[in-house]
Parts: sequence; structure tokens; C-alpha cells
Amino acid sequence: MDERLLIFQEVAKTNNISLSARKLHISQPSVTLQIKSLEKEYGAEFFNRSNKGVSLTKEGKVFYGYVQSVLDILASAKEEIEALSKNQKKVICLGATLTIGEYILPHLIAFLYKIHPEVEFKVKIANTESISQDILEKKMHIGLIEGPVDKNKNLNVENFWEDQLVVVIPNSHPWSARKTIRLEELLNERILTREEGSGTRKVMEIMLKQSGLDPAQLNIAMELGSTQAIKHAVAAGLGITIISALTVSKESDQKVFKTLQIEDSPLYRPLNILTDARIKKTKEENILIKLLTNRDLIRRILSKDDYDIAEPIIKPRLIASK
Repeated sequence: MDERLLIFQEVAKTNNISLSARKLHISQPSVTLQIKSLEKEYGAEFFNRSNKGVSLTKEGKVFYGYVQSVLDILASAKEEIEALSKNQKKVICLGATLTIGEYILPHLIAFLYKIHPEVEFKVKIANTESISQDILEKKMHIGLIEGPVDKNKNLNVENFWEDQLVVVIPNSHPWSARKTIRLEELLNERILTREEGSGTRKVMEIMLKQSGLDPAQLNIAMELGSTQAIKHAVAAGLGITIISALTVSKESDQKVFKTLQIEDSPLYRPLNILTDARIKKTKEENILIKLLTNRDLIRRILSKDDYDIAEPIIKPRLIASK
């Protein structure tokens, strides 16, 4: 049954029996035979056949959804059984966007390591679009993202934190004596921003539109692939930026540059947990998600200095799964 379902899944993805046979390293007649065997067993045709290839019928689309669920469950069972048989450490495959990955996640992982030393993390840092795609392709099970993500029935999105966006300017800027700025004043400035697909950039563009401003009117002087690069460019006087308050608190305190609040329409972006609705989460993944949804605890963890974070600030039983 497992082999037949894998063959069905591949044909449904490629819409081509010959291509599926090559990918699966089996003969084309074998693929056809297995598909016909399934159709006979369920009393329905799953594919429309034509000279151009095959496509799912109504019955095939229904069956495909169930096949995906069954194969996901079997894959999870295999991972768990292999981990038990090999006495492996539990691994959480996690993706995070840049701001979360650089300024929040290290503190959370350090806290969890202290409480659950048996858990290991495989972390990928990428932008929102890349993380959401990896979740859908089951390359990772949990994503921590900034800003909006396209609606998809297979994705669960849950808010765990809110991050304010602020305007950051060089100390030499004419606005350096001010504490606030109006959004329309940004139109005359050289703007440094993240790349297309970045959560920060998406939120900035959405908020500008909601305030009646067209993001296309901004004078984008430079697109940079990391928050750190943007901060260095602002400090060097190359322009100004709209960026996460989380990422600039230390530099602002050290007067490396100046941060301004947006007075007419403060910008806040949600930080979200992204998971695949089709996959059952492991015990360890549930522990992480439970921690992420405990806002008081996160606030306390993030308020600790780096040298303090290794010491747990609550007892393990408060976040352990029951």
C-alpha cells in the first residue's frame, strides 16, 4: 500500500506517467499497473488520460488529499521510531526570518536548552516567502515569520508577538533633534530597505498604503539583504530606514544612530508561528509552541542580558507538555 500511494502521489504531482516512472526508478508499465490496481480497489478512476498526460479527476483530487495525510503520518511514525531505536536526540527543524532569527530565537533556544537538553535545533534563517514554502514542502515543521503570509488552507498562522517599526536616521540628520516623524515626510528621503519578500518590507508597504501613501513614491536608494547591513549603512549616512525596534535598541542606546516614532500612524507588525496543518506536531515541537505563546515568559526571557539567559527563570514543569 505504501508503494502504491507513493506512486499515485508522484503521478498526481507530475501529471505524467513516464516522468513519474523515471523519478521513481521503475518501469512505466509498473506505474500504470499500480494506478489501475488502486482505481480497481476504490471503484473509481483517479486520472483523466490524454495524449498530453494525465490529470486528477474529482475522485482523484479527494483521494490525493487523503494520500498526503497518510504519507505524512507514516513519515512521522518512521522518524519517531528511528529516533527511539537509535537513541537519537530529538530534533526540531525550525525556520525563522532574519529579525526573529537574530534577535529573539537565540534567547529562546538558550532557555529551552537549559530545560530540555535532549532537544536539538536545526535552524534555517530566510525571508518569509522562503520559510512558508519550506513549511509547505515539509522541509521544516515550524516557521517563525514577520509580517503577512498568503492564505493557504494547509498553513496554520498564530500570532505570538508584536514588533514596532521605527524610523532610523544618522546622528547628523536634520531630524536628529526630533522624537517623531510623519509618514509623508519620508517621501523626500533616501530610503534603505530590505529585499523583496522580506517580512519587514511587506509590513512597511502595507502600512503605507493603509495611511494613503503609495510605496512606489518612496525613493529607494538601496536594497540590502540583512538588517545588520542596513544599520551600518544608516550609521554611515547613506540614508534612513524603517526597521524593527527590536533590532536597534542597543545601537540607539549607544547613540550609534537615532530612532524616531511615527506619530500619525505607528507601525506594528505581527510575529507569527507558521505550521503545516496536515502534520501532527511532536512533543518537542509542542513544547516550543507552548513557550512561544506564553507572552509573559517571552518578555522575561528577552529582558535578560546574554550572560543571564542560561539560567532558567521559571521551573521546567511550567512549560513541559503534559
